[in-house]
Amino acid sequence: MALSLTAIHERFGVEVHDIQLAGLTDEGFADIRDAFERHSLLLFRNQTIDDATHIALAKRFGAIENRQDMTLKADADFKVPTVSNLTKNGTVADESDLQTLNLKANMLWHCDSTFLPIPALTNILIARTVTKEKGHTEFATSRAGWADMPEVMKNKLRGRMARHHYAHSRARISEELSKLPEFNKWPERSWKTVWTNPVTGDEALYLASHAFAIEGMDAEEGSQLIDEALGFVTQPEYVYAHAWREDDVVIWDQRAVLHRATPWNYNEPRKLSSICVSASSEDGLDLMRSIG
Repeated sequence: MALSLTAIHERFGVEVHDIQLAGLTDEGFADIRDAFERHSLLLFRNQTIDDATHIALAKRFGAIENRQDMTLKADADFKVPTVSNLTKNGTVADESDLQTLNLKANMLWHCDSTFLPIPALTNILIARTVTKEKGHTEFATSRAGWADMPEVMKNKLRGRMARHHYAHSRARISEELSKLPEFNKWPERSWKTVWTNPVTGDEALYLASHAFAIEGMDAEEGSQLIDEALGFVTQPEYVYAHAWREDDVVIWDQRAVLHRATPWNYNEPRKLSSICVSASSEDGLDLMRSIG
């Protein structure tokens, strides 16, 4: 089948029309996976997807990330994670609550799960409850940003490993937040600063708010380079801001796209369902583990 696509940004991202993900065929998924590799971000409007369908769709991309055991076993019980300011009893968390502070940490530019033994290939994010205004999610193409980056900056990054830790990004929002056990479960991880897509051959900057050091550089120099590189690829010309509607689905390539949440009126509930899929050797993961 030929997908009906409309560009949502001149450098990356497309809206996919006239398809329901709940009834996706193998042929249809093959076309979606091809569009995913080439356009980095896919938007689907007006989808009807329950949790079971969400899980089934994610499994088409690869192993589902389960932070309890890292990848979902075939028969394991899995509850779809949510990104929300709603508490367990259904009330809205206070703005100063640690739950809300964790959401604010997601307002730093990042790609998911760089602090895990296996980082994410993609996130399939579904809008369940949206705000009246604001609460957008911004996406930045680190592929186009890297392509345009001055060679002097590229040369500082190419052939380098960056060190990542979950608590680092949380400490930028709250020291109390960063000390919670859930943000210190995993030791730091090192990944190459450039990820090459094995399908298209395109390179993309691979850094996140969890990155805190560049191997072979002193702390100040490495931190400054991380900030400068992230600042370059998140300039306005590389950014698409998505205004959520209920039942929107956004699927993006974590190897080539950074993202961040944006503020809203925290008295309003907001809820997104989120499943990350772990990257694999077929996605170029093995080449990211060390400089060789």
